[in-house]
Amino acid sequence: MSALTYTRHGDYLLPDIVLSEPSPELAEPLVKYGLLRKSYLKTRRPIFYNQLLLSEQLYPHLRETQQTADDRLDTLMTQLVMRDPPPGKATDGLAWAAHMSTLKHAAEEIVLDELIYE
Repeated sequence: MSALTYTRHGDYLLPDIVLSEPSPELAEPLVKYGLLRKSYLKTRRPIFYNQLLLSEQLYPHLRETQQTADDRLDTLMTQLVMRDPPPGKATDGLAWAAHMSTLKHAAEEIVLDELIYE
């Protein structure tokens, strides 16, 4: 492990910390679940957030959480639709949309509890 160096800025010594360049696959922007996880870590678990940030593991963690949440949401939606089938979309489109919205909300609540806010 290399020694940490400092630079004087006025009356303060600030550590010389330089993050490496991100890899091209990490250049893809975060979306809903990755951003929610980031916000949660930043506000509710700041020490863990800073550890991930300084070790350059924050964005890989957020991307993994985002991918896992998307996959889990798809799986839950499939299971919920099988368990509680919606009315026919062609015959009653409004009831179908309301039913699917309710199922998606239920699946998102499960994903948020399991993956984002844990």
